[in-house]
Order: sequence, then C-alpha cells, then structure tokens
Amino acid sequence: MTLATALDAAWTAPTIDYHALAPEIVLAAGLCVVLLVDLFTTERNKWLLSILTGFSFLGAALPVLTLALHDDPVRSLFDGRYVVDEFSLVMKGLFLLSGYVIVLLSSSHVEEGDYWRGEFWFLLLTSVLGMVMMSSSRDLVSVFVALEFLSIPSFMLAAWRKRDPKSNEAGVKYFLLGVFASAVMLYGMSLLYGLANSTLLVDIADSIALDGEFGAVQALAVVFVVVGFAFKVSAVPFHTWAPDTYEGAPTPVTAFLSVASKAAGFIALVVLVLTALPDARDVWQPFIWVLSALTMTVGNIFALRQTNIVRMIAYSSVSQGGFVLMPLAVAGGAAGESALRAVVVYLVAYAATNLGMFGVIIAVSRKTRSGEIASYGGLFSYAPALGVLATIFLASLAGIPPLGGWIGKFAAFQALLTDATPWAYALAVVGAVNSVIAFGYYGNIMREIWMRPAPHGDTAPVVTPSSLQIALGITVAATLVIGVLPGTVLYLGDLADLVGAFRG
Repeated sequence: MTLATALDAAWTAPTIDYHALAPEIVLAAGLCVVLLVDLFTTERNKWLLSILTGFSFLGAALPVLTLALHDDPVRSLFDGRYVVDEFSLVMKGLFLLSGYVIVLLSSSHVEEGDYWRGEFWFLLLTSVLGMVMMSSSRDLVSVFVALEFLSIPSFMLAAWRKRDPKSNEAGVKYFLLGVFASAVMLYGMSLLYGLANSTLLVDIADSIALDGEFGAVQALAVVFVVVGFAFKVSAVPFHTWAPDTYEGAPTPVTAFLSVASKAAGFIALVVLVLTALPDARDVWQPFIWVLSALTMTVGNIFALRQTNIVRMIAYSSVSQGGFVLMPLAVAGGAAGESALRAVVVYLVAYAATNLGMFGVIIAVSRKTRSGEIASYGGLFSYAPALGVLATIFLASLAGIPPLGGWIGKFAAFQALLTDATPWAYALAVVGAVNSVIAFGYYGNIMREIWMRPAPHGDTAPVVTPSSLQIALGITVAATLVIGVLPGTVLYLGDLADLVGAFRG
C-alpha cells in the first residue's frame, strides 16, 4: 500500500449538516449581496439595502423554524464544537427578530441620509451573524471568534456618525475597554486550555474541579473568563463604557447594543459556566452574586439622577443586566434548570420591551430634536398613541403586570426561591428593593408624559414613518402577549434545553 493510499484510507471528509448551518449560510450570503448591491447601485437606490438586510434576517429565521420543528432538533457538528440544540435555536430566533426590528428602527432615518451607506447594513448583518454563531459555539476557539465577530462591527457602529464628537467618543471608549476585556478573557481561556489540554467545553468540564496541584490556577482562570464577559454584559464595576457609548451612538445602534449585543454576552456566559465550569461553581457563583447585587443597585442609583432619557435607559440597561445575573448566581445548585429558563425568559421579555422603548424615543426625537426627559412633557396630549406605548414599555421595564417584564422578574425570583439557600434569599431581597427603586425613574417619565405640559406649548403632531410604526407594532404586541399569556415565553424557556449542562 502506497503512502497516498494509506492517507486516503485514514482520512474521510467530515460530514457537514447544511440544514443545521442554514441560518449562518443565509446571513453570510445576505451580507455579501448587500455589499455587492451597495457597490453597483446608484445613490438614489440605496434604500434597497435596508430591504435586503431585513429579508436576510427573515430568511435566516426560516431554517431556525424548520430545525425547531424537526423530530430531533439536536445536531452536533465538528466533533461537538458546534451544536444546534433547543437552547441555541431559541437564541438564534431572538437575535434574528431583534436584528429585523433594528432594521425597521434604522430605516426610519434613511430619508434623513443617516444610513444610506451599505457599510452600516453590512456591519449589522456581520454582528448578528456573530451572535447566531455564539448560540451554537461549544469550544473556546469558536466562542472567542464569535464574540469578536459580533464585537468588532459594534465598535464601528457606535462611532458611525464620524462628525459627531459624542459618537467618536462612544466608539473609542467602547473599543478600548472592549479590547482590554477581550485580552483578560483570552488570558483566562488560555489558562483553561493549558489545564485541560483541550478547547472543547465538555473536555474542560472534566478537568476543572478546583482541586489538585493547580486548583488556584483553575480558580484564577475562571475569574478571568467571568470578568471578560462581565464587561460584555456591562456588569458593575465593568460598566463604565455603557452610559457614554449608549448616549453617543446613533439611537438604533444603542438599541442594538442594549438588547442583542448584551444578550449575546449573557448567552456566552451561560454556556461557559454551565457547560465548561459546572464543578467550579464555588468560584463563579459567589462572584456572580456580588456582580448581580452591585449591578442592580449601582445602575438604579445612577439612573435616578439622569435627565437625558437615553443615558437613563443606559443605566436602566445596566440594572436590568443585574436581574439577568440573579438566576445565574444560583445556577450551579438545585435551581440549575430553573436558572437557565429564567435567563431565557428574561432576555426575550427584555428584548421586546426595550426595543419598543427605543422605537418611542426615535419617534419623539424626530419632533423634539432633544433627548431630555423634560421634552416628553405633554406627549399624550399631542401624540396619544405614542404616550400609551411609552407607558406600556416603561411599565413593562418596571415589571408591572400584566406586561411582559413581570414574567421575566417572576422567573428570576422563582429561581432564587427554588435554590432555597440564605444567599439566594438575600439576593432576592436585594432584587425586590431594586425593583421598587427602578419604578422611581420609570414613573418620572410617565409623569412627564401624562401630567406635564408640552415644552414651549409645542403640540404639533409627531410624524411616524411606516417602518417605525411596524417596529412599534411588533414590540408592543410581543410585550402584551408575553405579559398576558406568559405561558408562551415560559414554553420557550422550558424548551431551551442546553445540551451538556448540569453535569456537575
């Protein structure tokens, strides 16, 4: 037997499941088409780019649906390094629908010339592609590549308005702190690889148990990885980039960062701690407990002091991240499956509500040209529909039944009570106090909308583009359905079973 024959016998081509990879393939094809159309179309036809981007997101959602309806939705590719399971499908659906709503929010600015260039849509598609990849990544290399794939376009989107000093500041702060966080996280990942001699998450789970000669190094690796992701989800004290970045970035980009990008960071953190580090819970659970308590409290305190609504929503987003971290603080114990469900439910409810609130902010700012909370005075008197929508979204963010936000908070508190430990009860008390505090700044905006007069007596009607109306319709419908029929989102939470988790 010749050497060539022996090599041919030993090597077999890997089997690629194109159905499992269809969402990623559709997005990759979509961003290539957007780039080519932008290159060869005239300026007056640039509006086509937003439509192509929207259809790319909807087209990628179709194989997600067919995979979910398949008899066996769990598919493992590349020796278990890329897994399509119920958890990843739910998250892919969330990212794709959020991306579509962002397209609608951004399209409302097209007539003003803000987003005519195809690079904006290319970067948006690329970032969402990274998020979709993140949902299925079960290997340190694929996790890091997906994370950078979604982060690098976000840096450029934050600084999209290059002639605006605040937008430049937003991009630079986000980039510098993001690179630093990536370096810390990558160092932690390199330690995990050195200890486990593998980048596969399930192999790392078999090697990291905080015991033996290298127990201290294992603990250090876990801390570095959690710190890296704490930046991505803007957890206190790694949140300092968020307020300036959210305020300086274009409003649709801010909506994108506060919902989709933050959710992707949480998904990566969930996958790592539950799949790769279940036996290191004695390190990451107390750490996440402290991060959750600090993030809720500090975010709320600073939000109370804000007069700019986008900056207030930025600190609100920080605080909401603390509520998402609450169930993760007990995910390594008896409440493991409840914690995973709570994270999924909270992210879905929060995405619908927060995107809707940003839709209202975009609509009102088209008239007022101001981001001040005082500019919302008398909104109900001259734009009653927007006033009602804003009230619905704010009340949902505050967790008031029967709107979507309440079921997210309910699921988070339920996970803590299921754990039934003193530390879980203590965190539940912190969360309850912060829920009351949060109503203070949400209620302040409602007071402006319903009880204060319009600034300077300007009661001219608000002109809302059709794309923005569609986005508001989608988000308010989702917010109401999730709140009134919580079984829908709870079903998604129960469905989102993370293969390989809860092994410890």
